Amino acid sequence: MPTILDIAVQAGSFKTLVQAVQAAGLVETLSGEGPFTVFAPTDEAFAQIPQETLQAMLADKEKLTAILTYHVAPGKLMAADVVRSTQLQTLQGQSITVSTEGGVRVDNANVIQTDIEADNGVIHVIDQVIMPK
Repeated sequence: MPTILDIAVQAGSFKTLVQAVQAAGLVETLSGEGPFTVFAPTDEAFAQIPQETLQAMLADKEKLTAILTYHVAPGKLMAADVVRSTQLQTLQGQSITVSTEGGVRVDNANVIQTDIEADNGVIHVIDQVIMPK
């Protein structure tokens, strides 16, 4: 079974996410054993960030790492597990807020696809990039 990163590359709709993971030096981590739960923003989600801001993010490895690890929770949490929580601890250290009113949301992002299983975890697709507080 492919890893989380393999799936993101093959999907073709996570090019910016894959570029960011490479820029942050997290390829080995997200290809590693895990398991991880990744809330993966689509290219459209990254496109909502002004180009200048996005380029600055990609150039700042420390900030980029914090943002990306904020999208990752330890363990393999399927959608049924996620909706039973109100907070999920992230690899970045802070928690993301989960709400189920009018669909499932993590912080201010809608979960638009769930339970994409990988060898080292699971991906849930979101429609916005979420930022640590």
